[in-house]
Amino acid sequence: MRWWLMLWVWLGALDAGAAPHEDLEARLRTGDIVFHTSRSSQSQPIQEATQSPLSHVGIVEVTKQGAWVVEAIQPVQRVRFSKWKARGVKGAILVLRPQALSEAQRQQAVTAAKTHLGKPYDWRFEWGDDAMYCSELVHKAYAQGAGVEYGKRERLDSLRVNGLERQLRERYGQRVPLDLELVTPASIAADTRLEVVYSDYSPER
Repeated sequence: MRWWLMLWVWLGALDAGAAPHEDLEARLRTGDIVFHTSRSSQSQPIQEATQSPLSHVGIVEVTKQGAWVVEAIQPVQRVRFSKWKARGVKGAILVLRPQALSEAQRQQAVTAAKTHLGKPYDWRFEWGDDAMYCSELVHKAYAQGAGVEYGKRERLDSLRVNGLERQLRERYGQRVPLDLELVTPASIAADTRLEVVYSDYSPER
C-alpha cells in the first residue's frame, strides 16, 4: 500500500529524533528534494488525483548565503528556503535525500534545474522543455544532471481523476488527454531510493 494512503498528520507528528523547526535549514544539503502542500488553486485536485497531501516539490541549493529552493511556479524561480517553506499549508514539509549519489552529482542536478530558470509554468503538464511544472523540473534535473530518474511517468487516466472532470475540462477543454504521461510529486516521494531527512507528515512511506 502506498505510504500516502496512511493518515497524514499536520503538526506535532515529527519522527523521533527530528530537529526543531529552527534547526531544519542547517540540516539541508544541496540536492535535497522538498515537498509541501501548496495553497494554489490546483493543489486540491492534485491531492485528490494522487491520494497524497504533497502537491508541490522543489530542489534545494545550499550556499554561503543560506538555503534556496529551485521550483517551477510562474515562472521557474529560485527562492529562499524559509520563504518556500512558509508558503506551504501550516508550514508542513517533507525533505528527502538521494541515498547513493555523491555531493557532485547532487550539485549537477541543481545546476541542471537552474538552466530552466525563467521558463513559464506548464499548466498542461506536458513533457516538452519550453515550460515546466514542479515535479517535471525535479525529475528532469536529476535525469539530466545525475543520470537518475526519481519517480515515474504515469498516464493521467491511471490517477484518481474521477470527480475531477470539471477541473480537467477547464485545463484542457472538451478533449481531455487521458493518455498524457506525467510525473507527480507523490510519485517522486514514493521512490525508495530517497531517504527521509525530515517530515511533518506521517512517517509511513
